[in-house]
Amino acid sequence: MPRMDQEPLMSERGLPVAIVRACLRDGRGGSPTAVMDEAPLSDDERRRVPVLMGTSHAVFVSADNALRFFTAEGELPACGHGTVAALAFLAERAGGEEYRATLHASGRAFPGWCVWEKEQVNATFEAGPVDLREPTAIERDLVLPALGITSDTPDARVAAVGRARMLVPVATRSALAALDPDLERLRAACDRLGFLGCYVYSAPTRTGRVAARMFAPSIGVPEDIANANSTACLAAHLAGQGITHLDVDMGDSLGSPARITAGAEHSPLIHLSGTAEITRIARLP
Repeated sequence: MPRMDQEPLMSERGLPVAIVRACLRDGRGGSPTAVMDEAPLSDDERRRVPVLMGTSHAVFVSADNALRFFTAEGELPACGHGTVAALAFLAERAGGEEYRATLHASGRAFPGWCVWEKEQVNATFEAGPVDLREPTAIERDLVLPALGITSDTPDARVAAVGRARMLVPVATRSALAALDPDLERLRAACDRLGFLGCYVYSAPTRTGRVAARMFAPSIGVPEDIANANSTACLAAHLAGQGITHLDVDMGDSLGSPARITAGAEHSPLIHLSGTAEITRIARLP
């Protein structure tokens, strides 16, 4: 098991930041995420951390395992792959082959646990409650053309874990790969509707294999390599159709394969899992 550099938080070289690749697929790819100890930073300074570290998201971890999530656009109430990254960060610090903790985010306490496998961590946590509803006509009219989807999508849903987003099905992986959304139009639609973004997914196989892409220009992430909370939303939706286990592939269009596993066996509780690896310790300027 690797050990992170345990230098003091404040040093002449700046604040240490762990770069964690969250939600790896077969040991590769994943979403690079900046994770660091809580520090006396303003929200504007926190927004700069992912920009400076070259990541889409940054996670700030307090001494009592409270988590705060930021992109370049501001704070998020929740972040699934950021939670996987934070669990890897905490597990490495704690040592041992297994790690369990109670995490706190957005006023919610929830369990998380990890098991080490060589230099990688298999992290699991309990996602928050998922709200599901059918989209309104205006939501469909604004979002679907921006995605480049013109066919009827009766199974589309608006789902929320923290912030709302639209779940949009397409028939095949090839149709998913071919999507080329108008990101400016999509951002305007999501800004108007208050959506985090749009999670487009292929039809699940009999074994629960799905491919997905998450477009979130409203939070400064044109396309997310891995989006675990949207996967929890999809798991909650598909649980009503008798599908209780999902393995979701993401990131292929960005050249960084990712995988998120969701279990809805104990619906309405959704368990999210991802493999993570701490790749390096960087320093803020």
